[in-house]
Amino acid sequence: MILSSPQHIGSLKAFRLSLSNRWGWKKGRSLPVLLLVLVLAACAVNAQEEEGLPWREEWRLTWEDFKGVVPMGTVAAATTASGISYSYQAEWQGSGDVQVVFDVKAHFYPTESWYRPSVCNDHILNHEQLHFDIAEIFARKLRQRLESKKYTRNIKSEVKEIYQQTVRDLSKFQKQYDRETNFSRNRENQLLWNELIGKMLNANTP
Repeated sequence: MILSSPQHIGSLKAFRLSLSNRWGWKKGRSLPVLLLVLVLAACAVNAQEEEGLPWREEWRLTWEDFKGVVPMGTVAAATTASGISYSYQAEWQGSGDVQVVFDVKAHFYPTESWYRPSVCNDHILNHEQLHFDIAEIFARKLRQRLESKKYTRNIKSEVKEIYQQTVRDLSKFQKQYDRETNFSRNRENQLLWNELIGKMLNANTP
């Protein structure tokens, strides 16, 4: 039996919306988090109509790739919408074993990503690029986890569980990145993260 199961847009799509801001907050520091939640909710609906661009080593984001509409009244400089998706084919053998082929990708969603030209620069663009790179790192982690698992007839739920755990790990890592770089404002830590993400990509080259 051949079982094909794509999982792309919808409840099984992990979107990462990064907020970069050159300004500092004193009062109301929860504003970026609140804004993130609101944009996330909108993205989860609207991105269902967008295919998304897959991560490629030779392709670096430019501001021209950010085609979304800037929310009215926002204090954020830019938002990157990216995520990971998977699909698979499973073929059951006479022995009861199953052969599975996975396709896992990280995507960037142009129409859900936006920036404010008046406050953005190459430094902030680099910060946004790393959010996309982090999605690629976790796409590779997902691929490794999926391929190392021995599956049963419950393969659909087993794959879904691995995916959802990877999504949680991705979200946690993205939040740590924004927190430690202070949304790109901490330039010293940004340089450290640039180096870290570069090493992680090179250590796990497809």
